[in-house]
Amino acid sequence: MVAATVHSLTHYPVKGCAGVPVSRAEVTATGLAHDRVFMVVDAADGSFRSQRKLPRMAVVRAEVTDDGKHLALSAPGAGPLRVEVAHEGPLREVSMFDRPLGAAVDQGEEAARWFSDALEQPSRLVRVPPGFDRDGWGEHPGKVNFADAHALSVASLASMDDLNRRIRERGGDPVPVDRFRANIVVAGWSEPHTEDRVRRMTAGGTVLGYAVRAVRCSVPLVDQATGRTAGPEPVRTLADYRREPEYGNRVSFAMKAAVLRPGVVAVGDRVEVQAWE
Repeated sequence: MVAATVHSLTHYPVKGCAGVPVSRAEVTATGLAHDRVFMVVDAADGSFRSQRKLPRMAVVRAEVTDDGKHLALSAPGAGPLRVEVAHEGPLREVSMFDRPLGAAVDQGEEAARWFSDALEQPSRLVRVPPGFDRDGWGEHPGKVNFADAHALSVASLASMDDLNRRIRERGGDPVPVDRFRANIVVAGWSEPHTEDRVRRMTAGGTVLGYAVRAVRCSVPLVDQATGRTAGPEPVRTLADYRREPEYGNRVSFAMKAAVLRPGVVAVGDRVEVQAWE
């Protein structure tokens, strides 16, 4: 039997923007270090910006450097920018899905101008404030930064291979796993959607608890390499076999997880399931 291992790790410093693949990561109570710590919001009302309406965000790259002291930004057609991270400072009220999240730390005029130009929408960049305390939900709720509702997203290569087999059978082109913007991708599970049945697992030095199946919106239709909507796959094929009646018949892929024990995880680390559904 092939041991399950961590195939890849990705964090997303700015919610909705490009992911940063890493070979090793600290896992905190709110997920991979630097994951969804920043968020782009509407300059007028503080509501979050997303690939749901702005697919171009997929090619906006942000990387935390110098132990969290700076943020390096780049995007096609926009000059690179390096800004100092403000951990404290002027606050701005922000919201997600029409729900207030409280005050976040505004990252200043230079970052605001850069994102406004890159996205062609008046925008501000904000960071989670000191002491930010936001609950997730589900079987293991956990804590969360600016991710939609959970600390981590976990997918498997087995699920991805099964999905692409189905897409090819109906004459479509397979899609890469980055369409689902997972933090952890697991290799070695033989059955598709094994992650649905996991209730507690270790990955490297961390322990994760199942929260809920990851119900998908329109973001998997966005080609993460080009920042353009490239549907109807994979959502069309997922609709054949992964509908979730309790969530308005939307489709699901991967699982959302809470961090039960922080630690360090690396590509190649063993994944062991301690409790099943």
